[in-house]
Amino acid sequence: MNNQEILSHVDHTLLKAFASREDIRKLCDEAVRLHTASVCVPPCYIRWIRENYPDLVICTVVGFPLGYSVTAAKEAETRQALADGADEVDMVINITDVKNGDFDKVKAEIASLRAITEGRILKVIIETCYLTEEEKIRLCRIVTETGADYIKTSTGFGTAGAAPEDIALFKEHIGPGVKMKAAGGIRTREAMEAYLEQGCDRIGSSSASILAD
Repeated sequence: MNNQEILSHVDHTLLKAFASREDIRKLCDEAVRLHTASVCVPPCYIRWIRENYPDLVICTVVGFPLGYSVTAAKEAETRQALADGADEVDMVINITDVKNGDFDKVKAEIASLRAITEGRILKVIIETCYLTEEEKIRLCRIVTETGADYIKTSTGFGTAGAAPEDIALFKEHIGPGVKMKAAGGIRTREAMEAYLEQGCDRIGSSSASILAD
């Protein structure tokens, strides 16, 4: 797998709370130069990026990073992100609902955002570091049933990030229409390639520039 093949699956990411416009400009310039799958950025920068990089695929986050916003707030975030020009939305599930066993609420929330993002890409971040294996399996099924495009491991802000064993678990339990995104702590070419070879379609990483020729 050559560098460009890897880069075509990378969501080039900058989600730090203190990301400046110049930081975002550098990210976007790198994404254009490296032909990454997208840039993944804070919602407040979507409109500026769309105006200055009209051909760039823009991914953003909703309910980020903790996930416990009420559904109505996530719905409003999603609508605004799409209005501002986002192409893809990475939503964080309500992990408190998972821990309370309220899986119907989790499913309803994902389904609501799926309806809003119809025709766009919806990725569901389940934040694996906080979940039991049983909870991960249940969420694989819910993500499949709601018609989301991707299940994603992590925000990168939790206690741990992507892990090969979680991708293996996803692969076993998601439906055929669901793709996988690994994110969180993926900083080397070897790690990116390994996750792609394991079956991931996207990699979330702030380190795409290490693959520059």
